[in-house]
Amino acid sequence: MRCLRLPGDCHPGNVLWTPDGPHCVDFDDSRMGPAVQDLWMLLSGHRAAMNGQITDVLAGYEDFFEFDPRELLLVEALRTLRMIHDAAWIARRWGDPAFPAAFAWFSTQTYWQNQILDLREQVALMDEPPLSPA
Repeated sequence: MRCLRLPGDCHPGNVLWTPDGPHCVDFDDSRMGPAVQDLWMLLSGHRAAMNGQITDVLAGYEDFFEFDPRELLLVEALRTLRMIHDAAWIARRWGDPAFPAAFAWFSTQTYWQNQILDLREQVALMDEPPLSPA
């Protein structure tokens, strides 16, 4: 697998559409990584929906670059890392008064119980076969 320079946080909210086409606008999270690092963030819904979405995403991606299908094995592991990264990002900034106000749910027992359940689900998803584009 080859590493590319990636926006690192590629989701529809970070894509600016201009007459010249799409542009990624969140440079705070840019990094080196496999293409799938950004592509998986464009997927949502249940597994069948994501299989259809990845088919469309890869069709567009491969207009510009070849995609190594082995990278699809990384989707759920990368999603899991993102969940942990987001929680750590808030925790590191908790001393800033804006963070407890903006993320009040972060210090609740319910949030952490749900986070544990979500991570357990991710472990199960990592044991499933990777997405398979049509």
